[in-house]
This record gives sequence, C-alpha cells and structure tokens, in this order.
Amino acid sequence: MKKWIDILDASVTSPAALNEHFAIDVTSLAKVAAAFPMRINPYYLQLIKKVGDPLWKQAVPDVVELFDPVCMADPLGEEELSPVPNLVHKYPDRVLFLISNQCAMYCRFCTRKRKVGTRKMHISPETIQAGLKYIRQHPQVREVLLSGGDPLLLPDHQIGFILHELRQIPSLKVIRIGTRVPCVLPMRITPELITILKKYHPLYINTHFNHPAEITPESSAACNLLADGGIPLGCQTVLLKGVNDTPEIMRELLLKLLEIRVKPYYLFQADLTYGTNHFRTSTATGINIMRSLIGHISGLAVPTFALDGPGGKGKIPLTPDYILSRGENLVFKNYCGQICTYPESGDGI
Repeated sequence: MKKWIDILDASVTSPAALNEHFAIDVTSLAKVAAAFPMRINPYYLQLIKKVGDPLWKQAVPDVVELFDPVCMADPLGEEELSPVPNLVHKYPDRVLFLISNQCAMYCRFCTRKRKVGTRKMHISPETIQAGLKYIRQHPQVREVLLSGGDPLLLPDHQIGFILHELRQIPSLKVIRIGTRVPCVLPMRITPELITILKKYHPLYINTHFNHPAEITPESSAACNLLADGGIPLGCQTVLLKGVNDTPEIMRELLLKLLEIRVKPYYLFQADLTYGTNHFRTSTATGINIMRSLIGHISGLAVPTFALDGPGGKGKIPLTPDYILSRGENLVFKNYCGQICTYPESGDGI
C-alpha cells in the first residue's frame, strides 16, 4: 500500500494533467487554476465517475469561478478579526487557529480559496508561536479550533508539537481539529497519528463529507480508526447546488455518516465566497431539506442548518417554522403537519 504522502505527491494539479483522464477544455480551465489552485489526489480522482458528477463539481475548476457578480474574497471578515496572523478571534471564548496552508484536495467551494494553497497564506514557526502566545495571554479562550488548510497534512511531529504546546495552557480546555482528510485522503489516518491525537483529550474532530459517494470502505476505516481512539467525530456539510441539494441525497448522506460513527453537526448554507456563487442555493432549499429530515430520520442524524453571517457576525441557525401562535397555549405543527397545542407555564418568560 502506498503511503499517504506518496499519494498526495501524485496529485493532479493542472487541467492539462486532468485531460489525461477526462476530456476537458484545458485552456479555459487553466485560467481558473491560475487564479485558484487545483489539487485532486489519485484517491479522490478515482471516485469521480464522469464529468459533471457531484464529486467532479467539488474538485474540478469551473470557468464560472472567474465571473462572480455577487460574492466577496473574505466573506466572514476573518482578516479583520485576526489580532495576530492566522488566528481569528470571533467568539468570546474560542479562537480559530490556522496552522496549515495545504489541503489534500482544493475544494472549489472553499471559504478560504482566496489564499489556501497559495503564497497569500503564510504559515511559519513564527506564526505558530504568535498564535500560541496569543492564546496564553487571553485566558478567556477555553477552546481552539485548528484549521487551515488542513491541519492533518502536517507531519506527525508537528501535529504533536502544537497539541503539546496547547495542552500546556491551563485556561484552554477543549481542542478541535477541522479536517477533510478522512473524506478526501483517508489513508492519512494512521495508527501512529491516532497515538499522538489520543494523548490530548478532550480532543474533537469535525470532518467534512458532502455526498454519499464519498463514504467508501477507505473513508469508513479512517473514521472508525479515529473513533476507536476515543475521538468524537462530527461532520460539517456544505449545502451545494448540484451536489447534495435534494432531500434524498442529504438523507442518504446523513444516515451513512452515522454508520461510520460520525455525528452530523452542521449543514452550512454556502458562504458568499468569491468564485463560489454557482454553488449557492436559496436558504429555502436548505429549510425544506431540514423539514424533510426532522422527525423522519433519527435525531442523531439531523444537523443544525446554519448560515455563517457575512462580515464575521457568527453562525445563525436556520430552522423550519413550526410555531403557529403563542398565548396561553403554544400552537404548532408537528413533523407530519398535524396541529398540536402545549399549555404555557404562565411565568412570563
């Protein structure tokens, strides 16, 4: 079996190389790849069955990325919320710490596509130390989310070093890692990596699957290995037009995630990231999907549908409207559309 680093090194990084596998317009796609980097590793490439299928859409550049009349480079205002490079302090008690500028695949809908995989995202031992220092000096920070890029593309020893340094900070209670590796390069999840990660509990991992076809024997094995290491797994799925924007596809994905021991956590409305407008659905699409899920599948499989507010305003849950009226009785519809009442307590709250 090839090592994960060898598989990553064999990635397709240009439309010309992709043309050896699929018939494409190399010239136009080369312009897109020059603006937003391309990387499709051999594992994920072999999951793509035909041009334009849901996995193709996530991985392969599209000329519409260069003609986006709506979206913006930094939709979540991360640059304005960075007190030190590569650290975002948006919420009072937690920070986002960017420790890698590389991904195993450059997703075409990425929130940070303006800089991930390019020189615009500079990460060095100095920026890592600056981030660690900031967390030490701000004891109100009790939780850190390690992201990037993908933190699990770092070598084992670097991951171990960062986790060790974070665990030396008494005020920091919880470590989270955001990674798409279990989905797009599952062979990166090795017993040696698990040995490192399990030293630093409580440690949580949020991974990222968008389509049932991404749940394979290999990705299932990676998630089970993490779960066997005592690491709780959540999934942050993005609602993407032409990929997973139907109740049937979403239901299949969420139920399969439970089977591989991954709890659906968030279903995100697509961010207003420049070059991704073609992926956006209406919020009504997501709310209707949620209505098709709630009560119809296990509550364990139902994520929170949320929109990350532009300009760094934070995540806002978007839910179907079940409440019809409030008064002495709460009047609402259940998941079957039946009218229900519940007597209020009268405490005025």
